[in-house]
Amino acid sequence: MFNDLTDNKSRGVLVAIGGAEDKTSEAVILRRVLGLAPDPSACEVGVIATASGYPDETFATYDETFGRLGAKAVHNLDVRTRADAGRPELIEAIERCNVIFLTGGDQLRLTHILGGSPLLAAIRQRREQGAVIAGTSAGAAAMSATMIYNGHAADALRKGAVKMSSGLAFVHGVIIDSHFLERGRFTRLMEVGTTNPEYLGIGIGEDAGVIIHEGPILEAIGNGHVIIVDSSELRVSNVFELSDGEPVAVEHVIMHALTSGFGYDVRKRRFLSPSDLENN
Repeated sequence: MFNDLTDNKSRGVLVAIGGAEDKTSEAVILRRVLGLAPDPSACEVGVIATASGYPDETFATYDETFGRLGAKAVHNLDVRTRADAGRPELIEAIERCNVIFLTGGDQLRLTHILGGSPLLAAIRQRREQGAVIAGTSAGAAAMSATMIYNGHAADALRKGAVKMSSGLAFVHGVIIDSHFLERGRFTRLMEVGTTNPEYLGIGIGEDAGVIIHEGPILEAIGNGHVIIVDSSELRVSNVFELSDGEPVAVEHVIMHALTSGFGYDVRKRRFLSPSDLENN
């Protein structure tokens, strides 16, 4: 499947994970991340725990998990300040990594520290050379060019309720939200789609993930759900008439639920069965 997209000569894929992925038993998602690397048998992983409030403990968890899954080496890319994001030794370490993994935490901390930095430029270059870029929770939300950084899940379908900022721009035209079902975040992506129907919402549940192949073609993985929120055929909304905080009316938002093996063609706005995905 997708041999033309994941071979050594192709740009590396993205893997966005909804958070709370299994790390102690089968670790299906993280195992798949390693398997997508250009040379899985000699995979070196760089872990960036910048988003985390407890970076040492967070790194230790992924160090143990990736080591158990067969990584040749796991590097602690310890970036806590913008000055760190320019350190030559960290950039050299990035150049050895087949997988670069962004942990959970606070996506604004992550984008503030990495945005415009030599380290981010090195990560993008490694992706062009075939390295896999993966992120969980905040690390997933920050992957898109525009990201959500705040917004109450319980009542986000109000004008201005969802706060957005620039992300790391590994993928364009989508908005990624994590912990999606567990924290009831449907209205967050509905509010985003109402204000800009061009964006495709990707809501990823816990212990679920999505591989973003070229195309872009989405492939769901893991034990949870990936929810697609498509507002491109939105018909009626009152959002432009409202003041901030007022409730939004919206007609014809389309949603799909993907589980492992199902997919979605972002450009064609088309749900893909496992057989469709295999033939793409």
